[in-house]
Amino acid sequence: MGRFFTVLRNIFTIPELRRRIFFTFGMLAAFRFGSFIPILGIDLDVLHDMMKQADQGGQGRLFGWLNIFSGGAIQNLSLLSLGIMPYISASIIFQLLVKVVPKLEAVAKEGPSGYRKIANWTRMSTIPICLVQGIFMVKWLGSSAINKAAGGILVPDPGFFSFYIPGVLGLLAGTMIVMWLGDQVTEHGIGNGASLIIMTGIVGRMPQAYLELQAGVKANTLGIDTIVILVALYVGVIIAIVFTTQAQRRIPVQHAKHMKGRRMYGGQKHYLPLRVNQAGVMPVIFASSIMVLPGMLCQAIRWEAGREIFGRYGFIFSTLYVVLVFFFTFFWTALFFQPNEMANNLKEYGSFVPGIRPGRKTAEHLEHVMTRVTLVGATFLCLIALLPDLIAQVLRVDRIITSFLGGTGILIVVGVGLDMMQKIESYLLMRQYEGFMKKGRIRGRR
Repeated sequence: MGRFFTVLRNIFTIPELRRRIFFTFGMLAAFRFGSFIPILGIDLDVLHDMMKQADQGGQGRLFGWLNIFSGGAIQNLSLLSLGIMPYISASIIFQLLVKVVPKLEAVAKEGPSGYRKIANWTRMSTIPICLVQGIFMVKWLGSSAINKAAGGILVPDPGFFSFYIPGVLGLLAGTMIVMWLGDQVTEHGIGNGASLIIMTGIVGRMPQAYLELQAGVKANTLGIDTIVILVALYVGVIIAIVFTTQAQRRIPVQHAKHMKGRRMYGGQKHYLPLRVNQAGVMPVIFASSIMVLPGMLCQAIRWEAGREIFGRYGFIFSTLYVVLVFFFTFFWTALFFQPNEMANNLKEYGSFVPGIRPGRKTAEHLEHVMTRVTLVGATFLCLIALLPDLIAQVLRVDRIITSFLGGTGILIVVGVGLDMMQKIESYLLMRQYEGFMKKGRIRGRR
């Protein structure tokens, strides 16, 4: 513990790092303040009653899932309800287009200038995506179906000029503000701004989970043994996620020797790291968004048997969820991991994998290894995605409490936390301070 507090003291002794940390906290505080400004024309009492049903099927499940990626703003139906989602959607679209459109791929290979162009196109494409999502959201809030789900009249006056136009324009302005806050945090703060905004909403739900836990203890529905099991599972899940996120399959790479003048260069041995969880949290996000649709469709056509079939704890729901996670894990990895390109780069720089012929054989070897590594990563993502529902069903605990034991939220929080810690570590090492993960100081060259 003494070393931990020493590292914290070192963090705040570096002026630039201290300024970046305070700037990040200031921007996140501004976002949290804006997430409590509601859309014009919303009945807040009816809204709070509706959010109590957020973990149930159909529209309520969709509402709870969207609340994660809005940074917690949609829980209050604030002007920032769409949050960073339109910008993330535009970013994912351009990431996919860069891999399949040759012109965009050529722009991306231009270097920093190409990335700036793509970033500007992403920001501009956020506006139409936000308008479309805002229109659907406002229309959904003013519909009779949402009033039935809420058990009251959520929008007392759903007029075109009194609710629809101000609502869409307010959501558009809120998304632009959130996008600007995220860009400012990325440029002047610590870590990725969009990820930090999402993490803020997830962490902001922890007091509610604590209150639910406390209420269960007072009502004698939760025993000490259950609380101990939950705490042990929480610590174990975090350790497992950190271990899997940092895990790599290192492939040895040998550099060929060559003469330059009178000196011999090369001949060194390095490693090509292949991450076990190459796809990150994206497969869980895609699978969760698709699995919301069957419940909504069954509720829309009033098919009660279908709602039971595609219920959250049902066998069919869990099976389809696992299949989708596996599919999107391999799809995302295959899209962004290019073994042929990596093999050609190694061949051009005079590097090779020992025992493997350069070129096509190297590409086949990399693809063979990555397929088996991805299988481990996909299995891990499935376990993490299903863990909250399994624990809630086995221990008879509210899902608000078990939501922090797995799923999208914990993956995002741990990933963003590791990214922030690595960036702080780099600042400390530049100033030759002892960091979180390594002991000792950097030694200069002799």
